[in-house]
Amino acid sequence: MAQDKILFLGREDSPLIAWLRKRGEQVSQTEDKINLDFLTRENFSFLISYGYRHVLSKEILEKFPNRAINLHLAYLPWNRGSDPNFWSFVENTPKGVTIHFLDEGVDTGDIIIQREICFDSERETLATSYAELRLLIEDLFKKHWQEIKHGTCTRRKQTGPGSSHRSKDMERFSSLLVQGWNTPVSVLEKYNAER
Repeated sequence: MAQDKILFLGREDSPLIAWLRKRGEQVSQTEDKINLDFLTRENFSFLISYGYRHVLSKEILEKFPNRAINLHLAYLPWNRGSDPNFWSFVENTPKGVTIHFLDEGVDTGDIIIQREICFDSERETLATSYAELRLLIEDLFKKHWQEIKHGTCTRRKQTGPGSSHRSKDMERFSSLLVQGWNTPVSVLEKYNAER
């Protein structure tokens, strides 16, 4: 059987790229917006999105039926889109991570696996909670990669209204980020409690 050729959409310094390669996977990486010509030329068989900032078209996704996944630092359906960790504290929604199939929506695909997590608000900052979420999702990916790759993983539809945010939605909350990403999450939770 020919080896799968994986396209990793996200940062080139992601530890998952090295992890996949160490296991014999053939992985190419980009953060750039991709198009059909590129995909046809390269003949990828699997797509992994992790921190990728572009929405993929229906035509691109049709090339990867049940072989395109996303790693999202939110407990879907809550906090689809941008800055999910920030919104989980500002809006007091469930915190966690989700690996899901990609579809035409933004973070709306069927869930493969997810984990909810609780944070100690007095101890955590946006940066430390983000780092913890990354470790959790990367661990989940490693544990479930073989099932995902071979199509034996579970999948279920997302249910409930959830929430969604765009990058520009955060602009009106910039005053809350008193210490940038080192802002204690308690500051964000306090804002939520007072509104």
